[in-house]
Amino acid sequence: MAIRRLSEGTVNRIAAGEVVERPAAAIKELVENAMDAGATRIDIAASNGGADLLLVEDDGIGMSAEDLRLAIERHATSKLPVVGGEDDLSHIVTMGFRGEALPSIGAVARLSLTSRMAGTEAAEIRVDGGKIEGPRPAAFLASGQHGTRAEVRELFYATPARLKFLKSTRSEDLAITDMVKRLAMARPDIGFTLTLDGRRALDLAAEPDLMDGRLPRLARIMGRDFGDNAARVEAGREGISLSGYAGLPTYNRANAAMQFLFVNGRPVRDKLLVGAVRGAYADFLARDRHPALALFLDCDPSFVDVNVHPAKTEVRFRDAGLVRGLIVGALKHAIEASGQRASTTVASSALAAFQRQAPSPFQTPNIFSGGGMHEAPQAYVPSSVPMSVRMEEVSAETVADTPLGVARAQLHETYVVAQTADGIVIVDQHAAHERLVYERMKKALANGGVHRQPLLIPEVVDLDPSEVIRVSARAAELAELGLVIEAFGPDAVVVREVPAILGKLDVKGLVRDLADEIAETGNALSLKERLEEVSGTLACHMSVRAGRRLNAEEMNALLREMEATPHSGQCNHGRPTYVELKLADIEKLFGRR
Repeated sequence: MAIRRLSEGTVNRIAAGEVVERPAAAIKELVENAMDAGATRIDIAASNGGADLLLVEDDGIGMSAEDLRLAIERHATSKLPVVGGEDDLSHIVTMGFRGEALPSIGAVARLSLTSRMAGTEAAEIRVDGGKIEGPRPAAFLASGQHGTRAEVRELFYATPARLKFLKSTRSEDLAITDMVKRLAMARPDIGFTLTLDGRRALDLAAEPDLMDGRLPRLARIMGRDFGDNAARVEAGREGISLSGYAGLPTYNRANAAMQFLFVNGRPVRDKLLVGAVRGAYADFLARDRHPALALFLDCDPSFVDVNVHPAKTEVRFRDAGLVRGLIVGALKHAIEASGQRASTTVASSALAAFQRQAPSPFQTPNIFSGGGMHEAPQAYVPSSVPMSVRMEEVSAETVADTPLGVARAQLHETYVVAQTADGIVIVDQHAAHERLVYERMKKALANGGVHRQPLLIPEVVDLDPSEVIRVSARAAELAELGLVIEAFGPDAVVVREVPAILGKLDVKGLVRDLADEIAETGNALSLKERLEEVSGTLACHMSVRAGRRLNAEEMNALLREMEATPHSGQCNHGRPTYVELKLADIEKLFGRR
């Protein structure tokens, strides 16, 4: 077959396959255009999961009739800067820049664009499956209002095969909602509404300030509990600044769906974030639990390449190691600054459990419910299992001077009950002491280094030549962690000493894991994680066990050390070490409020 040029319509439909893979992707492109146009409010609507209608209306600067005609041409854009007569792809400061979205949408759907610039008449242009009509004069909202209205009907009607790949209406609605939420997180200074099949799904008023409005906007989207249990993140290094909010370790999730990264205001999905978050929270969460957070990275546009994929959801950093180190350091600092603070959801969960499981002994049985007769429930009888309660005399310390209060009792030789200025604190003595011992061990490792154990017979590990080079380059860092390693010819390394704390060790497996990790991330996390895991195990065995009686001095000493120790609000596995109940909450349980 002879070589030939593809038609413009075919080219646009091919491009649409990358840019507009589903309705949410079309929404993303249209909303980003509105954001670049200086909109202060963006109204979005969809019906039938976006397959029938997608609508985005903004109050941005608008476009002239001539602009509309250019906007639907491939690779026509107003957003790419020109330096020295050349388009500059290294300093992109807008959300869009490729000039592909509108012609791609118009190639596979019925696209209508209506727009007005201030002081001009409104104009409209239509693109149906690649066929252009207009521009022509049009009516546009209130007379004199500037902005743009983008209407997309029958998405993928021109490529019927693509319709088969759309998911259910609910799935597409969820994808659209998630996309709008991510864009709204990036710009709290813009008001957003989202209407799905006539139902208002989101209504986010513009926040008065971009920076100060971040947490209120995040709380509206991620939940009020996130706003109550998030630590502020602020850091900078070598011209890169990081800000945002990270959830306390005890405010965690079963998956990473509540983790968001924004680069220069652009929401991105990047495996760098996943690895960095895992490293920062490694001391505080079990591997199957994930924190909630939203981080905003701002840097010189030349430091990051956003032209990796047409969808613009992936980026590539010039120095990924620098970014990862900044994120890990900033998150650890934010967690440490939160001290022994535990999430408020711990207390609310406890109160909810009380309310569900403790019916009143004076409750009258309800034998008629919903018009039907039911068997009268058994009367509530208090448990006959004896409860071990050891009451202690009031110590010389005053409640007002101690955040975690003064010990008043020990329950079941496991839980310490303390009175605070405005409530009570219940401490799991084993979990709390486990964290305290672990933090002591970490400090000792940091101050004195890791004790090394020489191998009677040095272990030779075969590696690829490139892996040998990478691992050898990290020899000094590994030695600080107790692993003495050196090159042994072009395709092997020899291990002479290992961390004594690790005991019996699969040396070859460890070195190969390190080689893979260094190749992927540039960091040797496996060894650090193994050291921390062993330290955590030892801390668990060395800590005060449940079932041990503590006297008043011991209980109060535990409370005071918790107050002075970072991260003492959760054990090494992310579970809370204490629950705080405010007096007002306790009064609610007894109907006093």
